[in-house]
Amino acid sequence: MSGLAITALVFGILCFLPAVGLVLGVVALSRMRRTGERGKGMAVWGIALSCFGLLLHLLVLLGGGWDDVRAGVRDAAYPVFAVDKGDCFTTPEGGLEGVTYDVDEVSCAEKHDGEAFGSYRVSGADGAYPGDKAISAEADVKCYDLRSVYAMDLWAHPPDVDVYYFTPTPESWKLGDREVTCMFGSSDGKTRLTGSLRNDAAMQTGDQLVYLQAARHLEDALEAIPEAAYVEDDLPGHREWAAEMSEALVAQTDLLRDRSWPQRSAPAVAALVKDLEAARKEWDRAARATDADTFYLHYDKGMDLVEPAGAVPSREALGLGTTPPPHLVSDPEEPGDGGAEGDKGDQGDQGGKRDKGDAGPGVGAAV
Repeated sequence: MSGLAITALVFGILCFLPAVGLVLGVVALSRMRRTGERGKGMAVWGIALSCFGLLLHLLVLLGGGWDDVRAGVRDAAYPVFAVDKGDCFTTPEGGLEGVTYDVDEVSCAEKHDGEAFGSYRVSGADGAYPGDKAISAEADVKCYDLRSVYAMDLWAHPPDVDVYYFTPTPESWKLGDREVTCMFGSSDGKTRLTGSLRNDAAMQTGDQLVYLQAARHLEDALEAIPEAAYVEDDLPGHREWAAEMSEALVAQTDLLRDRSWPQRSAPAVAALVKDLEAARKEWDRAARATDADTFYLHYDKGMDLVEPAGAVPSREALGLGTTPPPHLVSDPEEPGDGGAEGDKGDQGDQGGKRDKGDAGPGVGAAV
C-alpha cells in the first residue's frame, strides 16, 4: 500500500493544507504507475478531497455556496470506483467482508474477490433515501435477474459461488449515488475466485441458447414455490404454484419441440420432452387437487419427472454443463419446506450485500 497515497488522503481529509494533499496524491499516482503499488483509490480520494478543500477556501473568499462544492465533489468522485459489467477486482482487505473504500481491477484470469455482472439504478431514485431494507429487497430480485443474463447456465458454475451487491448508503445517496452493482463472490466471502463466470447469450451456439431459454421457464416456476411450510397451511397457494409449473412446462416443451435439433442431440431432447410433458400432466392434476393428500401424490410424480438426471443426456449432447447445481440434486422435502426451492437455492436466499462506504463509492460492510 502506497504511503504517499495514505498521506494524501489524510491531508485531503484535514482540508487545512489542501495543496499538500493534492501534490502528494499526484506524486503517489505517478509512482504507482511505475511500481504497481496499491492504493489508487486513496490517492484519488486525497486529490478529490484536496480539490474540495481548495474550492472551499476559494468559495469562502468569493462568497460561493456549499451546493456548488458538493456538486463538484460528486461529479469528480463517482467515476473513481465504478465497477463495470465483466470487471473482476480485489479489495485491500481481501474478500467481500468488512469495509473498504478502494477496489483494484484485475484480470479475471487472476485470483479476485469479485466479478461484476450488472448494475441498475435504484427505483425512486429522485426521492429520499428509501432505506437499506427496501434497496436490499429490490437487489435480491434484480441482481438474480441480471445473473441469469450474464451467466445463463448455472450447471456450468462452481458450487461455492454466491451473489453479492454494492448498494448506496444514506451518506452516498446525499452525494447522488443511486447505483447498485451486482457481482459474484465466493460463498464464504473470503476465498478468491479464478476465471470468469460469464456465460451469456453471445457465448452459446444457437441450439444451446434455445435450450437454456426453454429451461429458464421451469427454473423461474421453481422459484415461485409458496412460503407456507405445509400444503395443508396453504392449499390454494400451492395449487396456484402447481398451475404455474404446468404453464412453465408447456412453454419449455413448446420451445424444445419447435426447434430442429441436430442428429446428435435430437433423440435426447425428444426423450426430455416426453418426460416434461408427463410432468406437465401431473402438475396440472396437482393444480386441481381438492385436498393435500391428492396434491402430494401428483407433486411427487411431477417432481420426479423434472429431476436433473433426466436433462443430463440432452445437455451432454449439446455440449452444456452436466453437473447440476446443489439445489437441484438435494432431495426435496415436502412443498414449502425449502428443499424444492428453485434457482436461488445454490446461491443462498441472499448471497450477500455490500454497502458503499460513507465517504463515497467504495465497498462497505457485508451482511
